Amino acid sequence: HVQLVESGEGAVQPGGSLRLSCAASGDKPNCMGYFRQAPGKEREGVAVIDSDGLAKYADSVKGRFTISQDNAKNSVSLQMNSLKPDDTAMYYCAADAMLGSILRGTPHRRGRGTQVTVS
Repeated sequence: HVQLVESGEGAVQPGGSLRLSCAASGDKPNCMGYFRQAPGKEREGVAVIDSDGLAKYADSVKGRFTISQDNAKNSVSLQMNSLKPDDTAMYYCAADAMLGSILRGTPHRRGRGTQVTVS
């Protein structure tokens, strides 16, 4: 049973940066990442990384967001740069055996979510 604890929510101006972090307790997940959801919009996978370090990103964030992991701490971080108003959403840390599940926004486990506001 995996539990996810998130940190790093905030509000920034366009062009600013934020860093989200998520620590997993319990069973070590094979993949961790983030998906987001804005009011009235579909869930969108943002970034995911597997235990081998393979990372995948949504086209909308490529070149601006970087996901990294600390295997010793069983945690991931999402560095978000050049933030845009369209990045405003609730961001959820996610864990699953498969990369695709997180990129589809349908992971086996998710955190409570942290709000990111860009305006």
